[in-house]
Amino acid sequence: QVQLVESGGGLVQAGGSLRLSCAASGRTFSSYALGWFRRAPGKEREFVAAISWSGVSTYYADSVKGRFTVSRENAKNTVYLQMNSLNSEDTAVYYCAAKTGAAQAVGAAYEYWGQGTQVTVSS
Repeated sequence: QVQLVESGGGLVQAGGSLRLSCAASGRTFSSYALGWFRRAPGKEREFVAAISWSGVSTYYADSVKGRFTVSRENAKNTVYLQMNSLNSEDTAVYYCAAKTGAAQAVGAAYEYWGQGTQVTVSS
């Protein structure tokens, strides 16, 4: 069982940056792949980024590639999402998720989810 708690969301101006954190409970955190997803108002949940259990492999949605960076510190049971050059289309609730096995871009493959943190980008 893994419990995930996101933090770091807030209100930021367009062009600004935020760093989201996701703290996980459980002794086997390092064996899980972690993903970040988001849901904007009136839209379906979409994949943002993912990182393998080792941190060696990372994956990004085209819409955030070059602006967002996912990383993890297994010693701290924490995964991060550094978001730069934010724009209004990045406004959403951001969720972290964990799964065994390989990192994937499909939300349905993830077993555990956090409660989400709101990111609002003002133009």
